[in-house]
Amino acid sequence: MTDMASAHLSHDPKWTRAHTIFSAPSEGADVALIGIPAHEVSLSATSAHQTPGAIRDALARYSTYSSAHDVDLRDISLCDLGDVDSPDHESGEKKVATAVANVRANHKLLIALGGDNSITYSVASGMWPDLSKIGLITLDAHHDLRDGVSNGSPVWRLIQAGLSGKNIVQIGISDFANSREYSQRAKDAGIHVVTRDVLRKRPMADVMAEALDIAGAGGREIYVDLDVDVCDRAVVPACPASVPGGISADELRQAAFLAGADARVRAIDITEIDATLDTPDQRTVRLAALLVLEGACGVASRKN
Repeated sequence: MTDMASAHLSHDPKWTRAHTIFSAPSEGADVALIGIPAHEVSLSATSAHQTPGAIRDALARYSTYSSAHDVDLRDISLCDLGDVDSPDHESGEKKVATAVANVRANHKLLIALGGDNSITYSVASGMWPDLSKIGLITLDAHHDLRDGVSNGSPVWRLIQAGLSGKNIVQIGISDFANSREYSQRAKDAGIHVVTRDVLRKRPMADVMAEALDIAGAGGREIYVDLDVDVCDRAVVPACPASVPGGISADELRQAAFLAGADARVRAIDITEIDATLDTPDQRTVRLAALLVLEGACGVASRKN
């Protein structure tokens, strides 16, 4: 958070602003934040590399206290690892791998700020040398099972690198946002798909509970990808690939909290926002900042 960005905000010693609780890099902090400003391999031109900074700025809009869970984030430790410079392409993915290599040993949860959805591959493969031992949950309008290297291919790349499809759950897959061929690829890989239509009939808490059990079967650690374009386009206008009829901001916030609350979840990413496309009220970026806080609140509520 820059001084200029917060200069116009009021000050109250009894109302701690959320951006102030992130320390410099610190081993042993419960939650670590990192920016992965990837954007060069996106299927559509994007300025998503500007989003990590915008999310950090938006954190100043919020307090540290959750009334619903009676949790104050001042009671846990959070640090900011900064941004990975030039994280695109093979050379950039190696930088990401280096940056996240020790995260599991040092922190309970990593929250990675994209950047486009290509970071799901670089962060997950950097954190876990053996991808066959983890599970993946995506909240996304899209399967991300395309060939090649792009923001449309991270799930397929992870499968090719050893992640088992039977331990992948995709929540919020939208109509008219995927092809029949890639839908068949998901079926062939054994991916458990929860479509947007199914979510109209089931509460997010139930869906997430099932997803966590599938992804975490056999004691696996879990990576959760929050592709914000899973939300309705009216809610997230800064997500270029969002569609009308997606899930609500509240549902995605619930998912972020539930992910953070499960000790098997070791990383959450927040992707596919182009901060330069946001509305004047910054509704998309402010939602992303709340996802950071919800995930951290989940960690603070863990029983172990």
